[in-house]
Amino acid sequence: MDLSIKEAIGTRRPVRTWITRSRVRLYALAALALYAVFIAIWSLHSTGFTDTGIARPATDFSVFWAASHVMLHGASWQAYDPATFASIERALFGNREEFAFLPWLYPPTFLLVVTPLSLLPLPLSYALATIAGLVVFSWAAMRLSGLASTSIGRDVGVLALVASPGVFVAALYGQNSLLTAALVASAMLWLDKRPVLSGILIGLLSIKPQMALLFPFVLIATRAWRTVTSAAITASLFTLTSTLLCGTQTLAMFLANTRFARESILERNDHFWCCSPSAFAALRSAGLPLWSAYAAQALVTCVAIGVACSVWRGTRDVRLRASVFVIATLLANPYVWHYELAWLGIALAALFALGQSGGWLRGEQTLLAAGWLLPLFELANSVARLPQAGVVVLLLMLMMVLRRQRLTMGVRS
Repeated sequence: MDLSIKEAIGTRRPVRTWITRSRVRLYALAALALYAVFIAIWSLHSTGFTDTGIARPATDFSVFWAASHVMLHGASWQAYDPATFASIERALFGNREEFAFLPWLYPPTFLLVVTPLSLLPLPLSYALATIAGLVVFSWAAMRLSGLASTSIGRDVGVLALVASPGVFVAALYGQNSLLTAALVASAMLWLDKRPVLSGILIGLLSIKPQMALLFPFVLIATRAWRTVTSAAITASLFTLTSTLLCGTQTLAMFLANTRFARESILERNDHFWCCSPSAFAALRSAGLPLWSAYAAQALVTCVAIGVACSVWRGTRDVRLRASVFVIATLLANPYVWHYELAWLGIALAALFALGQSGGWLRGEQTLLAAGWLLPLFELANSVARLPQAGVVVLLLMLMMVLRRQRLTMGVRS
């Protein structure tokens, strides 16, 4: 793979490598310092996060913790009843503003996963879950990308991953995107050598099924039948087990709540549009009608699926496959928040390793830098309310992967 890319690049005008080990270390340390200053100012402004009128870190994790409390001390259906769950949140956390509208919108599979969380106090549970997410995410991304074997090295590679804005935003909210990203990276890593295990990991993504949207397409396109079967069995058994333990009522209420999420958040919530790097959000935030946003999203989804299947059929390089899968998933899903951009860490690490070891094509380094910064833009845009540029960055990154894969095919032919 690397030899082919070098041969192809050798026929073009050389591109200078400006993302060096020293610069990556500097950017990562600067990002960590920025995060520390941000948290410190936030803490001062909210009087140590005690001001009930100001949101605090771990907001989403608090919802997970409250759902765990429901599982351990109440009835599972209570998590899916907005009024009941809201009263439970207020009882647990006080009359805080952020809990005026934080329903439980996850399937019973994830309700089962979060059950142990409230066995520990909220701050400790949040800290341990975040550290565990960072560890599994960093391990999976480093193993898949091979970044440690490039000039960047293991230490700076891990530092860049941990300091990446996508990780910061996910950790700030206490979201599960580090866990789901680790599942995806590990599934990709073992797809060829251990297809059954890969399928099991894919099946576990039923905790957030919309993020597994592309797997059926790429697996069927590459005839990965053992993985398809393993994933289907795992997802079915996981769903069946969680439904039996949580009650069939929870599954019905979850499906009913998806309509609430679509109508109240996806279609009408301008805060979501400013924070979501999707085609749907870009058009809705620009004031276009609902039908045009859905039409544009459908077009982008078809393009993303088509490009992902094309790249998967055209290469067995796990780094290109993982990169296109991650980017295409973020593009194909209309309901994607800024914290899901932690997934981009997988693609950024993989593409950066390819560029470092095999040479760069024009514009790739700049585009990777834009992708690295994108989660910060989406986070700040909830206040700035600028035009939604995230979908443009993701589409350019998708084309970047396709160009690199096509160039490799052209040299080999």
